[in-house]
This record gives sequence, structure tokens and C-alpha cells, in this order.
Amino acid sequence: MTLLEPNLAVPVQAFATSLGIGLLIGIERERQRDAAAGLRTFALVAMLGCLFALLGEKTGTPWFIVVGLLAITATMIAANFTTAQGNYPGFTSEIAVITCYGLGAAVWHGYGTLAVMLAITTTILLYFKAQLKRITEAMTAKDMHSILQFAVLSFVVLPILPNSDFGPYNAINPRQVWWMVVLISGLALTGYMALRIVGARHGAAVLGIFGGLASSTATTMMFSRHAAQHPELLRLAMPVILIANIMVMLRLWLVSAVVAPGLIVPLAIVFSCGILPGLLMTLFAWRALNEGGDLPMPEVKNPTELRTAVSFGLLYAVVLLTSAWLQDTAGDKGLYIVALASGLTDADASVLSTLRMFNLEKIAQTNAVTAVTLALFANLIFKIGLVVTIGGRRLAIETLPGLFAIGGGMAVGLLLI
Repeated sequence: MTLLEPNLAVPVQAFATSLGIGLLIGIERERQRDAAAGLRTFALVAMLGCLFALLGEKTGTPWFIVVGLLAITATMIAANFTTAQGNYPGFTSEIAVITCYGLGAAVWHGYGTLAVMLAITTTILLYFKAQLKRITEAMTAKDMHSILQFAVLSFVVLPILPNSDFGPYNAINPRQVWWMVVLISGLALTGYMALRIVGARHGAAVLGIFGGLASSTATTMMFSRHAAQHPELLRLAMPVILIANIMVMLRLWLVSAVVAPGLIVPLAIVFSCGILPGLLMTLFAWRALNEGGDLPMPEVKNPTELRTAVSFGLLYAVVLLTSAWLQDTAGDKGLYIVALASGLTDADASVLSTLRMFNLEKIAQTNAVTAVTLALFANLIFKIGLVVTIGGRRLAIETLPGLFAIGGGMAVGLLLI
């Protein structure tokens, strides 16, 4: 026995969802004294959008939604004219009201999940007004240039590339290669922008996290040099380097989850075994994380510059071709040789080529995980060399146990899969 008739269950659910959307956005606006609409208004507008969509569908007149939108807009304009305000705060609430109306209409047309997601996004944008303003004020012309370059890489170059396999072994797919460029550039840009906006004032932990997201190699090199030049801050460099190298595994696991979901579980086992001892070693330096000092910013190149993007794309294509050739001629041993060689300088290209071959079913799951782990081993060895040669003996004594713990943990994880 149902509480509602079958022909009423769907409409009631749609209007309930619309009401929830209106209340969600309305709660945030109710907190703002200068907002043009509050909790009740947003709830009513969302249901009004759903109602007009229903009427338009039942009568076969799509203009119902347009009429409702015009009515809402006219009402907001009239309210603004009749309200005496010396300094008008802007049109944010008015746009939010119109958005709320549209979301209510979208719910009726079967896009309830999308409408809820958009409502949450809208509420976040409204709530974090002050924080977003501070971020934009901290951005420079160079930062805007980076964002625009990433937009060109993603929305101009990517769509026009052919989605077909070319070259020996059909190893090169231009659109797939560039998609990897966009993916890695996007993650690196996130870390790059975070470093630019957050700066060094929030301590070593933040620098390690975002430095690792942008470039763990650059972060390791910079803090090794800093430790050599400022011995009093040597203990501060150690946790930054360890955290940056832990972030490499987290970043590559996220990339793997997007590119090759079939490797999520085994890579999670291997990476977790490397991350846990790295975190334990970092905890020993917890006091150093909160020490003051002149923390340097890692010298990270803009990851979205066309030259940087093209260079990574070419490197990735070369690694793909080499891996396919050695896999064909030398079997899995050839794949492992490429992983070790290319991982020394750029683990991303090696890992992505392995994920690509796994997706094409050219290598088994265990072999793919082994190749990914070997690439990270090689990259870790390269950074150990940076610590020893640039940072010196004292930094090596402080840092190498943690880096060896990360490598040893990954080796144990590899044995567990």
C-alpha cells in the first residue's frame, strides 16, 4: 500500500526536490543582509519553475517556462526600483533567483540529480564570496595567462585532434596523447596556482602538498638547495621533501583512477604501502612543520605553456612507441627497461604509457602495476641523488630514511598483489 497514488508519486518527488534546492540556496542568501531574496523566496521560485515546466508539458506549450522566467525577472526589476538603496550590492541574488527557477524546471524534465549538483555548486559559489575575491585579488597577469593557456589546451586543441591510432604498432592516438597532456597539465596547474595563491606563509606541510602536486622534482631540488644554504632550517626541508614525494603517489593514483580504473585496487595497495611509512617518518618531524623561517617557493615552470605541454606530449609519444616496440621484441622485460629509464626524469610519461598499454590489453594487470612501480622507483632514486648532491650529508642523514621507507614500502606492496 503506497501513501501516494502512482500518478502523484513522480510529481510530488519532483516538487520536493525543487523545494530542497530552493531551501539550500535560500539558506545561504538569508544570511546576507543586503540580499534581494531570502529563504522563502528561493523555495517558492524553485517550485514555481517546476510548476511552469509541468504546465508547459501538460498543455504542450513550451512558452510557459519562458513566461515564468520573464515574470520572475520583471518582479526582481520592480523590487529593485522600489527599494531605496544608496549603494546597490550587485546582481548576485537576482541571478541566483533566476538560476533557482531554471533548476526547478530542470527537475521536472528529469534532470533532478544534475539540478541538485548545480544547486550545491551555486550555494558554494555564493557562500565563499569573500574567499573567491581574495583569490582573484592575489592572482597576477601571469596567473591569468596560465589559466587561459590551459583553456586553449583543453577546449581548442583537444577537440580538433583526430581520435584514431597511427604509427608503428598503432601506438599513437593524437587525441588520447593530448588528453594525457591536459590531464597532467591540469593537476600541475592546480598545484602551481595553489603555490602562487597560498604562498609560503602557511608552513612546510602546505608547501609539500602543493609542491608535490605541481612538481615533486622541483620541490625536492629547491629545498635541498635551501637546506644547504641555511643549515638552521635543515629539519624543515626534510618533511617538505617527504610530503612532496608522497603527493606523487596520490597524484598518479588519481590519474590512474581516471585513465585505467581496472588498476585502482592494486595500485592503491602498492601506493598505500609506500605512503604509510612516509607519513610515519614525516610525523617525527612534526614540530619542524610549525617552525618559522624563510621558506622558499619551489621554482616550478608554468605547466600550461605551449612549449612545456608539447614537450611532455612528445615525450609521452616517444615512451609509448618505445614501450610498444620493446614489448613486442623483448616482452615484459622491455617494458620494465623503459619504465626505469624514462622514470628517472619523468615518471608521468612512463606511467601514462603503461596505463595506455593496459587499456589496449597489451599487458596484464600485474605487469602494468610492476612497470608503474619501477617508474616511481627510478624517479625516487633520481631525487635521492638530488638530496645527496645538492643538500649535502646532513640533509641526506635526515631525509634518506624517509625516502628509503617510501621505496621499501612500495616494494612490499608489489609483493602483496
